[in-house]
Amino acid sequence: MNHHEPQDKSMVELAAEALLDDEQILSDEANDVPPYLMAYEDKMPLYILSPSSAVADPSQFEVATARLQDFGFDVSLDPGAKGSFSRFAAIDTARAAAFSRAALSDAQVVLASRGGYGISRILHLIDWDLLAKHPKRYVGYSDFTAFNLALLAKTGLVSYTGPAAIPDFGGQAVDELTAELFVETMRDELEILCFEAAGSDAVDVRGVLWGGNLAMICSLIGTPYFPEIEEGILFIEDVSEHPYRIERMLCQLWQAGILAKQKAIILGQFSDYQLAAHDNGYDMDTVIQWLREVVGVPLVMGLPYGHGEVRVTLPIGQEVGLATQNDIAYLLLAEHHHAHDAKHDASLHSEDL
Repeated sequence: MNHHEPQDKSMVELAAEALLDDEQILSDEANDVPPYLMAYEDKMPLYILSPSSAVADPSQFEVATARLQDFGFDVSLDPGAKGSFSRFAAIDTARAAAFSRAALSDAQVVLASRGGYGISRILHLIDWDLLAKHPKRYVGYSDFTAFNLALLAKTGLVSYTGPAAIPDFGGQAVDELTAELFVETMRDELEILCFEAAGSDAVDVRGVLWGGNLAMICSLIGTPYFPEIEEGILFIEDVSEHPYRIERMLCQLWQAGILAKQKAIILGQFSDYQLAAHDNGYDMDTVIQWLREVVGVPLVMGLPYGHGEVRVTLPIGQEVGLATQNDIAYLLLAEHHHAHDAKHDASLHSEDL
């Protein structure tokens, strides 16, 4: 298959081909060990920094480091990773300098220790030119959305939203699917992500994938750190935000003309909020119905991404394919070809989430 052929096929057709090939790959492995624990000949250098809130229990760094070593990474900690200053890991200039140290390190992956709050305060202090000269795979979520989008706006580089070192790898247990998807994405082994998407609109598009935490996205509108993405695929999530607050933030994106420029909107998890008696039936379903009526952009439901137990790793700023069929969504993360040797698919079902 030549590199131009996929342009003539739908996302579902490409997904079917990828799934057929990957079923053969997975069956050939015949290994009881979870894929993300398989031994890699090479250890991928990984650097942990703390650009946002402080980690309450520094001993969790040891747990996270040991686990990430098991997953095939050679882990190093930023000198300020375990620090604490007010509610932050360090003063603003020190947290910004951590990105420069990461850029100048030999790490291929730079992983945030946690989210919380603080990156918005340091965007103007980050040396974006240095980061552009020394590209890395930056990964984090929640507050890290500000960095993801700023990096895209200032340099055009792809980064990742996914797990964070402490909440995902430093606790008593690790979600296997979150870990597996993280490792395979960092190793360029994940080609397609499939997930249950009941209630989604019909869609078959290509576009630049971008997004993250909804509150952080909205906080950057009107700043030089907000990427101008047209005909993109926007994904969103949030936590502890009442549906009316979600709707208000979506109103801002809509009235700013941002939503209408997208080819599709993917809804992740909106969790940990409480409805009130005076809501009178107003809930997230109401918000989704309103969004469909006013925006006119296809909606895809059910992305296992947010502040829940399962957290997929997604590229921000990379062109992808997106399609839905029979209540399943297909997110094509890499161009498919029959000669690929190690690319997998991840099919996520309700029992996995």
